[in-house]
Amino acid sequence: MPAFGSWPPATQAAFQKVSSSHTAHSRSALAGLTLGALGVVYGDIGTSPLYALKEVFHGGHVATTPENILGVLSLLFWTLTVVVSIKYVLLILRADNNGEGGLIAMLALATMAVKDRPPLRRGLMLVGLFGTAIFFGDAVITPAMTVLGAVEGIDVYAPQYHDAILPLTLVVMVGLFAVQRFGTGGIGKAFGPIMLVWFLSIALLGLPHIAGNPKVLAAVNPVYALEFCLRYQWVAFVALGAVVLVVTGGEALYADLGHFGKQPIRIAWYGIAMPSLVLNYFGQGAMLLKNPQGVENPFFMLAPSWAEIPLFLLATAAAIVASQALITASFSVAKQSIQLGLLPRLRILHTSVRDIGQIYVPFINWSLMLFVVAAVVFFGSSEKMAGAYGVAVTMNMTITTVMTFFVIRYGWKYPLALCVVATGVFFMIDMTFLASNLLKIVAGGWFPLMIGIGMFTLMLTWKQGRKQLSDKLREDAIALPDFLAAVFVNPPTRVAGTAVFLSAEQGITPNALMHNLKHNRVLHEQNVFVTVRHHEVPWIGFDRRCEVQALGHCCWQVALHFGFKNEPDVPEALALLKGHGVQLEDMETSYFLSRDIVIPTVGAGMALWREKLFASMHRNAAAAADFLHLPTNRIVELGSKVEI
Repeated sequence: MPAFGSWPPATQAAFQKVSSSHTAHSRSALAGLTLGALGVVYGDIGTSPLYALKEVFHGGHVATTPENILGVLSLLFWTLTVVVSIKYVLLILRADNNGEGGLIAMLALATMAVKDRPPLRRGLMLVGLFGTAIFFGDAVITPAMTVLGAVEGIDVYAPQYHDAILPLTLVVMVGLFAVQRFGTGGIGKAFGPIMLVWFLSIALLGLPHIAGNPKVLAAVNPVYALEFCLRYQWVAFVALGAVVLVVTGGEALYADLGHFGKQPIRIAWYGIAMPSLVLNYFGQGAMLLKNPQGVENPFFMLAPSWAEIPLFLLATAAAIVASQALITASFSVAKQSIQLGLLPRLRILHTSVRDIGQIYVPFINWSLMLFVVAAVVFFGSSEKMAGAYGVAVTMNMTITTVMTFFVIRYGWKYPLALCVVATGVFFMIDMTFLASNLLKIVAGGWFPLMIGIGMFTLMLTWKQGRKQLSDKLREDAIALPDFLAAVFVNPPTRVAGTAVFLSAEQGITPNALMHNLKHNRVLHEQNVFVTVRHHEVPWIGFDRRCEVQALGHCCWQVALHFGFKNEPDVPEALALLKGHGVQLEDMETSYFLSRDIVIPTVGAGMALWREKLFASMHRNAAAAADFLHLPTNRIVELGSKVEI
């Protein structure tokens, strides 16, 4: 290839124009993703200054002396550095599942890494299930705590309106859940700019106070944190339950990996989020060194009088963004759990024709709203709610660390010593924070734990119930090849068109086929037996979507493969059969489904109450036709009773 300098001038100019255009486009895309990450990923952790430092000193357990203020600030700084900057941003972000993150993606990676060790795999599955379940407890407490903490700014600026705090918080929360059905697209576009303004504002709030009392910067020295812990010991251990509030939302770094990628998340953290948080926390500390009475609400006390109302409005907007991020994440986690067989099918609505990730799950939305309203009314203040906040977060942090060990040891094949060192330090830190937060169970920690245990019971019951149902159907089933061979010895009348029979188990004769032959005594010209399989990877491309096996007599066995983030659109997938010589005409294709009615019985398997619970969940699950995007005007459902 000739050197660039020997190219004709016009060619050189064109190449440079294309190259510079591509570079500008890449930079623009990176800037957009970074801004988006700032809004979605850091909404929760970005609003922690509203309440974190206040809760450490709350109740008089820690006196606001200069030594204690510097010690607590040092603890906050190094917690942010070790847990978020090192653990999540540097280590955990590397453990992506085909570009996707989050506890479900990590669970899939960990269980696949130990698939040749069944007992260990079952244990990890249970731990991962509990982590996924406890997430919903966090999704209730976070919006309640964040919005309540923002609205409580009224107490600083207009204490005479204290009684309006709870009603205003409830109005904001109910309104937020009410608009979910319209989709998050429009709201999402505002996330980034709002949080950018928020982070710049909290940094600017802290700077004047740091400049007025620069000795607060000494708290960067970890010796102050160590001295504080050695001086107070038990009190310091209890205070860790409040210190952990500075990293709540850290899980979002990993959960939103698939939306933004590693680089934008890292740039947003190191370039904007962490510096702004540190400046604000140190600004609060500097203000407390000068005015220890400001501990009642140090965040709002930072603002000059002219900025009180704008800051109150901005804090409320940032709190709504943080809440919205958790609500959206709960929809995604619910959908992924459904596709992995951890929850029954729920009605899922797509709120965007372009972005498949924008979904709305009515049942999850209204359930969350009821629990959030209950939490706000029951606890009544962010001060009391702080007792409930942190338990779910620290449990998830600990579970993520445990999963990471198995991924890097058995999945990436790293040496045992390296794996123990890499995750052991973080595990000890996580366990220390978790142990401190467990002390708050009586003070409110039971609330998210109760939600998590309830969800865990539902998920485990659904998973085990489906296995029992599958085993029972397989026990009574007839092999499909044998059944077809018997049918075609004396074939029934063939009618025009194609029949698609949905079956949970490949190679087994669907009940719908047997009922159709028994009652209608006909067989379609073409018969396609479809099994939908969901896998523990986020995405499966169209090139691996279909697996086809010819059974003769114009009958085919088809397996459709979907990842837990793929949309299970069966008609769209079946259109790919043209490449395998199977022609399906939309208007001549009927879909036959078996609707099994579960009958609980006393005997082996789950306890009777759990079997009744499973039967109820199975009965009330959303229709398979809707979940699989089957055309409603071409569905035939045939039912049967199954005892488990």
